[in-house]
Amino acid sequence: MKGKMTNLPVFGGSARIQLRTLALIRWVAILGQLVALLVVHFGLDFGLPILAALAVVAVSALFNAVTAAGRPFERLGELEVSGYLAFDIVQLTVLLYLTGGLQNPFAFLLLAPVAVSATVLSLNSTVALSGLALACISVLSLWHFPLPWKGPAPSLPPTYILGIFTALAIGILFFAAYTWRVAEEARRLSEALTATQLALAREQQLSAVGALAAAVAHQLGSPLGTIAVAAREISLDLPAKSPLAEDVELLISETARCRDILAELAHNPAGDAAPFSSVPIGSVIESAAAVYHNETVTMVFESSPLPDWPHSPEPRIASAPEIIHGIGNLVQNAVQFSRQCVDIRTRWTDVLVEVVIEDDGPGFSPLVLERIGEPYMSVRSVVGGELENHMGLGIFIAQTLLSHTGATVDFFNSGTGATVIIRWDRATLEPDFNPTT
Repeated sequence: MKGKMTNLPVFGGSARIQLRTLALIRWVAILGQLVALLVVHFGLDFGLPILAALAVVAVSALFNAVTAAGRPFERLGELEVSGYLAFDIVQLTVLLYLTGGLQNPFAFLLLAPVAVSATVLSLNSTVALSGLALACISVLSLWHFPLPWKGPAPSLPPTYILGIFTALAIGILFFAAYTWRVAEEARRLSEALTATQLALAREQQLSAVGALAAAVAHQLGSPLGTIAVAAREISLDLPAKSPLAEDVELLISETARCRDILAELAHNPAGDAAPFSSVPIGSVIESAAAVYHNETVTMVFESSPLPDWPHSPEPRIASAPEIIHGIGNLVQNAVQFSRQCVDIRTRWTDVLVEVVIEDDGPGFSPLVLERIGEPYMSVRSVVGGELENHMGLGIFIAQTLLSHTGATVDFFNSGTGATVIIRWDRATLEPDFNPTT
């Protein structure tokens, strides 16, 4: 299973349309067909095979009732919607076959399923349904029952029937092409708007997290100072060989580390790299990960071109804070859940740069893997199965920061634990790179 960096709701995606909507449209069509048959046969006294025609309408009503029973709000996939519309085309074709074929003025209704298809389905499905409609009107132009009429039915010349066929064929193709094109533009606009709204929402969330971090950094200064003073006092009072001495020293060192981090955030939030420096990407990744080194977990670094590109030079990039902190958060997450080892592999070609972070921990929970990266969602359990109280901000911050550099981030479970792959187009990460030099 694979988690993408963004998971956008797409208009006209895999869940195309509600079954309730299709069922309602068909009920309206069934009612219209029933009224037309009864008025023509009994009101106008035009002779037609009424029993056979009513049987066709009844089959449509039965099919509609059975398929919609118990799941009116279910959203159907493209294949199911295509099947529904194909049934409507065939049902209407049979009804027209019994009532005069293309001579029946209601033959234009064959355009309706094609128009619906062009609005909500893909181009391939619309082409298939358009082909079915063209095949149906071709059959109706050659074989059909006589047109219902009071007395002898009028004899229409073949040229007129050919004109009706041509008009319907052009109408089917025009409606399919024009409607699909307009709907496709609407889909693209909807997708772009959704992507923009999601990006703005993520930026707002990151800004809120940043403001919260600044407030926390300000508030934590005094408590950390108090803890450091108290720890030093305790260390002075402990006997030289006390079993607690090592723990107190660890407490003092970790408190000093916290204060250093807060001081760095307060005085140099953009990082200490020179703005125009250019360093090998392997060094940037190793530097970002080294901060989270843990004595109980082994970090293994690899940096080399992909096998098919043995002569590709190592990318040299600006040591951007987004890359340092983004990679750092992902490495911290891997170290936190790893049992023994974290592998960090940096690979590149002349067109692609990727970083793979793999740990041997429990992996991501399958239940939330598709929603990974949302803020305030903890996605993994600690070794041993007990859930730890995490805020779930690390991956969200990492994704947002890395996306600013043009990266895509993929998450999935491998055979030994969790794997994160960060990819960049080399031209984006290293604009001055020229593969010919």
